[in-house]
Amino acid sequence: MAIYINQSTRVLVQGITGRQGSFHTVQMLGYGTNLVGGVSPGKSGQAVKGVPVYGTVFEAMEEEPAEASVLFIPAPFARDAAYEAIDAGIKILVIITENIPLHDALDIMEYARQNEVVVVGPNTFGLVSSGQCKIGIMPNRIFIPGPVGVVSRSGTLSYEIVGNLSAAGLGTSTVVGMGGDRVVGLSFIDVLKEFEKDQDTEAVVLVG
Repeated sequence: MAIYINQSTRVLVQGITGRQGSFHTVQMLGYGTNLVGGVSPGKSGQAVKGVPVYGTVFEAMEEEPAEASVLFIPAPFARDAAYEAIDAGIKILVIITENIPLHDALDIMEYARQNEVVVVGPNTFGLVSSGQCKIGIMPNRIFIPGPVGVVSRSGTLSYEIVGNLSAAGLGTSTVVGMGGDRVVGLSFIDVLKEFEKDQDTEAVVLVG
């Protein structure tokens, strides 16, 4: 078991043809994430490592319905990209983008709340359900499946903790990056409640 995402989660990449988006698409594919499509305005019909690119989230969802989307979008355009994903029916938004304008971030969180959408980030390293699905920018090699959940605002500390848990043979169930911007979607309490319901998570490491 895991929280939020698993091996069946279908994922879109918004900003897939950009430098960051294309690089981390390759890494997520290498982890085994079920990437079903990418979105890049004006680039419909292209492909990134075999992942089809669509011009809008709506177009992508018509062809390859997905539950989650990860955003590699410049900060000034992140609100519009998030709104588009929510309007198209995405239920989990992972926003890698940092320094989103404060009022834009507040708007995203309120719109997500109204539509019952989970927002991870902004300014997050993402989330991983070990051995099942990775959405974000974390290094693939440090994760092994296990009974320990991790939730943190810090990417560097999370990598250190996950690496040590793996080295000790314990491993992780799901690792959640809260995000480092002033306004983020999930609270520690939100994530802890999900871990509490997960029968395969026996312990949790919480890092500020």
